[in-house]
Amino acid sequence: VQLQASGGGSVQAGGSLKLSCKVIGMNFSIFGMDWYRQAPGKEREMVATIAVRGTQNYADSVKGRFTISRDNARRTVYLQMNSLKPEDTGFYFCHPQSTAYWGQGTLVTVSS
Repeated sequence: VQLQASGGGSVQAGGSLKLSCKVIGMNFSIFGMDWYRQAPGKEREMVATIAVRGTQNYADSVKGRFTISRDNARRTVYLQMNSLKPEDTGFYFCHPQSTAYWGQGTLVTVSS
């Protein structure tokens, strides 16, 4: 199983980024998907989740700013991030729910 995350980069506060994570080697459509992030020196935290049928949940810190979506045909989960803040800085990982699979993540850096 491969989890290919992309779309990270460096932006100024208030900017936007869209992350993508393509899942290879598993039946993507039957798994709920999560985005997690890990800031330097901090524990990994859940950012957003999307169920098989599309129900979404978000951490309070990103509600109203981030949107998770999925494209089963492309086996890809997305994270649209708007109004970015410096505290959003960190590595972002996608994660199929109820599995032990984690990719290398993609780095997001937000400067003030």
